[in-house]
Amino acid sequence: MISTQRIVFCPNPICIRQINPVDNRVCANCQTPLIRRYLWVIGSSAATITPGEKVADRYEVIAPRIWLDTQPGKLPDIPSKIPKEIIPYLHLYQQRLHLPLVYGLVRYQTEAANNILLLENVPLDEAGNLYPALTKAWQQTTVVRQVYWLWQILQLWEPLSKLGVAASLLIPNNLRVQGWCVRLLQLQQSGQPTLKDLGECWQSLVVNAKTQVANDLQKIVQQMCNGKAEFQDIATQLNTLLLTSAAELPLSIKVAGASDKGSEALIQNEDTCYPHGNDAMIADALSPQMAIVCDGIGGHEGGEVASRLAVQSVKLQIRALLQEVGEQAEVVPPDLLQQQLEASLRVINNVICNCNDEQKRTGTQRMATTMVMAVQVPQRIQTSAGWDSENAHELYLANVGDSRAYWITREYCQLLTIDDDVATREVRQGRSLYRQALQRPDATALTQALGTKEGELLRPLIQRLIVEEDGILLLCSDGLSDNYLVEESWRDYAVPVLTGELTLEEAVDAWIQLANQKNGHDNVSVVLTHCRVSPDYLVPVTQKKLQIEVVEEKQVEIVLEEALQPEESKFAASSQVLLDLDISATTQTDDNTQPQRQPGVLLLRLLALLLGSTIISLFAWQQLQPQTFQQMCKQLPQAVQQICPPSR
Repeated sequence: MISTQRIVFCPNPICIRQINPVDNRVCANCQTPLIRRYLWVIGSSAATITPGEKVADRYEVIAPRIWLDTQPGKLPDIPSKIPKEIIPYLHLYQQRLHLPLVYGLVRYQTEAANNILLLENVPLDEAGNLYPALTKAWQQTTVVRQVYWLWQILQLWEPLSKLGVAASLLIPNNLRVQGWCVRLLQLQQSGQPTLKDLGECWQSLVVNAKTQVANDLQKIVQQMCNGKAEFQDIATQLNTLLLTSAAELPLSIKVAGASDKGSEALIQNEDTCYPHGNDAMIADALSPQMAIVCDGIGGHEGGEVASRLAVQSVKLQIRALLQEVGEQAEVVPPDLLQQQLEASLRVINNVICNCNDEQKRTGTQRMATTMVMAVQVPQRIQTSAGWDSENAHELYLANVGDSRAYWITREYCQLLTIDDDVATREVRQGRSLYRQALQRPDATALTQALGTKEGELLRPLIQRLIVEEDGILLLCSDGLSDNYLVEESWRDYAVPVLTGELTLEEAVDAWIQLANQKNGHDNVSVVLTHCRVSPDYLVPVTQKKLQIEVVEEKQVEIVLEEALQPEESKFAASSQVLLDLDISATTQTDDNTQPQRQPGVLLLRLLALLLGSTIISLFAWQQLQPQTFQQMCKQLPQAVQQICPPSR
C-alpha cells in the first residue's frame, strides 16, 4: 500500500482525532507531544521494500531500510521466544549510547523466513536521515575528535568481542558519528576478529589523519597489525594521545543548580543538589569541577537525610581525590580514577545503609538516594605541541538510580546515563525487549540506590568523556526527566544559553518551572554545567526571560512506583551530626612531600585520602552508636579496619 501523505498518530489513547501531519510537534486535537520514531530495519526482504510503501499498516518506508512508525503509541509485535540473534543487543544495553535497541519484529508476506527486525535508538536524526559515516566525516573533523572516535571504538572492542559481535566495528558503513559520539547501525555476528583485524581496518583512516597525530596513530596501528600488541598497551597509548591532543584546547566551565519541592501537595523536598543557588558564587575548591543531583527515597525525614548525607560525603571524598590527582607528575589512567569514584560511592552507600540499621528502618522505610555526579578532573599534561597544560579535559560521570545526565549542543541532545530500574534489568538479563519491559507495572521501580544494600553489591555506572566541543551537561532528577520532557524541550531551554540569550541561572530556573508545570508530581533538581572550548568568547549575555507556555495536556497514563509513606520522626542524632559536618576546609598536605609517580603507589595514596576524608563522620558515628559502628567496621577491608577504635 502506497502512502500519499506522511502522517503520525497521537500516542494519547483517548484522543478522538489522532491523525496528525508528521511535522507537528504536538497533536492538533489534544496537544499531546507527538513521537517521531524512525527505525533501522534488518532482514532479507527489507531492502526490496520501496519508499512510500506502508508495512503492517503502520510502518511507512522513508528510505531503504529506514521506516517511520506512524503508530508509536502501540506496542510493536514482539516474539514470545526471543531469537538468539537478538540476545547480544539485550546484554549490551548498558552501551546504548553507542548501540541500537531491538524495537520489535515484522512478518513480511506472511512467511517466517521474511521476518524483519526493527531497531530503535539508531544513528538517525529527527527527520529520519542517517548521521554521516565515520569514514566520510573523518577528514573534515578536528584532531581531537579523530583520536576520540578511535578511542571509543577501542572501548567497545572488548564488550562486543565477549558476545561475538566485534565484527560490527570493522564495517565502515556501520560506524556513524553524531558529533563526538560513535554510534553503530546494527550488530554483526561474524567470526572472532582480532586486534590485528581492527588495526588493518584503521589503516585507511590514519593515512588521512591530521598532521599533529598522524605519526603517533600510525605507530599504534602498526603495533596492532603486527599481532603482538596487548590490548591494554594499545589503550594506554591511545589514551595518552587523546589527552595530549585535548589539552591544547581552551576550556571554560560554569556551573549553576537549584532544587525545588514542586507541587504544593508535596510535603518536603527529598532532592539535594550541588551547587545549589548561591553555592556557585562561594569560593570552593570543587567549583566548577563538580556537579551532583541526588533524589532521596524513604519518606519524611528519610529521603532528605540520605540525599544530603550523600552530597556532603561525596564532596569530602572528591575534594581529596582531586587534590591528590593534581599533585601527580604523570597522568592517572582512567580505570584507576573510575575505581576511586566507585570506591567513594561504596563508602557513602555503607554509611547510609548502617544509618538505616541503627534506626531500625526496614522495608520501604529504609532511606536511600539516587545519585548522578559529574567530576571534571583537571590533570596536568604535556600537549602534543610540547607545552604544559593544566587540564586534560576529562569528565567522569557516575550514576546510581534513575537521576540522569544529558549532553546538549545546538544540534542534538544525548542521554548519557542508564536508569537502574526493573525495565533495564529485564533487558540486560536477556528476558525482555525494552518496549515490552516498559509495560510491566513495576517497570520504573528502582533496582539499586545508595543505601538499599551492602556496598559490595553496588554496581554504579562510571563513564569517562572528553570535553572537546561547546555544550551543556544537564544533571536532573526524574522530576524533570519523566515523560521525555528533556528530549521534547531541550531546544527551548538549553540552546538560548549556548547562543548567549539566557544566563545559566535563568535556564536552571526555567527548567524547574517547566518541570513543575508538566511533571508536578515530584521534587525537581537541575544542575547545568556550561562547557566551552571555543577560542573566542561569546558576546556578553543579554538578559532574556524565557516565556513558558502552559498547555493543558491529556497524557498517556504511566504506571509509577508506589509512593513511600512519610515518617513523622525527627532525624536520628547520628544522622544529624553527619549532616552538620563542616566540609568547607580543604584537606591539608605536607608541602615537602614529593608527588608519587607510579600508578600502584598512587592508588594507595588515593585510598588513604579517601579514608581520611571520611574519618570525621565515622568518628561522630562511633561516639553516638558504638555497637552499629563496630558492626560496620567488621564489613570493611582488613587494612581499613585498622582505623576503627576498639569496641568499648
